[in-house]
Amino acid sequence: MTATYTFDVFSSLDGYGSYQPPGDWGGYWGKQGPELLDHRNALYGGEQRMVFGATTFRAFVSMLAESTEESEVRDPWVTRMRNLPTTVVSSTLEGPLDWPDATVAYGDAVEVVTRLKEESDVPLRSHGSLSLNWALLAAGLVDRVQVTVFPVITGRSGTDPVFGGAADFDLELLETRTLDGRTQELVYRPTLHG
Repeated sequence: MTATYTFDVFSSLDGYGSYQPPGDWGGYWGKQGPELLDHRNALYGGEQRMVFGATTFRAFVSMLAESTEESEVRDPWVTRMRNLPTTVVSSTLEGPLDWPDATVAYGDAVEVVTRLKEESDVPLRSHGSLSLNWALLAAGLVDRVQVTVFPVITGRSGTDPVFGGAADFDLELLETRTLDGRTQELVYRPTLHG
């Protein structure tokens, strides 16, 4: 049986995954609420394996190292995510890794994730890792695209278009929910268009 792979990503309404100064949004674009945080915690509560590209992995490690216990960076779901078994796809990253159960898989991302899907007895999930997931989408390896859309437009400060480097896809809506009366979570099954 093949493990399912979910590409999980946060986005502004205009499709950006992050922002830079002069943006003063803060984490979650300042729109996190108890329903969102509880839902994220539940999503990461079950058995699963995380898959990251090296750039996103380095960003998470750096962000966590610079944070304090009281900061929103260390929300319970992030702590759960950090403690899940993790595969980092990279051609340059070397250990030791400042992550409890992380291993580096060297080589082509499509080959690595194809093997993981065949061998894993738990679902696979990736949070962020845009270019990695664009390649996996194009190869037909992503079973679910889970987009959490925050109610902001970051036209001036937005960076990292969430799907800016992806191919064209038709999306079948599988689930939708509103969190805290303002944030939308949309879960799709992608099919390469044409």
